[in-house]
Amino acid sequence: MGKPRVFKTRWFQRFARKEKIGDAVLLEAVARAEKGQVDADVGGGVIKQRIARPGQGKSGGYRTIILFRQGERAVFVYGFAKSERANIDAHEKKQFKEAAGHVLRLTERQLAVLLKEGDFVEIKGHDQEISK
Repeated sequence: MGKPRVFKTRWFQRFARKEKIGDAVLLEAVARAEKGQVDADVGGGVIKQRIARPGQGKSGGYRTIILFRQGERAVFVYGFAKSERANIDAHEKKQFKEAAGHVLRLTERQLAVLLKEGDFVEIKGHDQEISK
């Protein structure tokens, strides 16, 4: 099984930039998930991974919601600071699971359109390069 392609949604891209969360930290969260080190499996292709604040530890850091299929695809869709909210609610869980059903079934062609339109941004840095 190869390394998954890793993406950020447009919303998550803005969140990560505002909070100064670098791509290397996101890739590390996916690498942990690939090894089975998942902080919370929400079900339906949705996982929650903790990531550290720059210069600090994970416990006071951020929670990220990732639509995840091992070895194939990881899409960062939501994030929040642990200090701002405790968790996602049942309605949000349902929405993320529905989104995972769609996003994890996207074809390469559909992904290419989302990337071209800026709805998704691919995180580079592990072993692949995809030309635009």
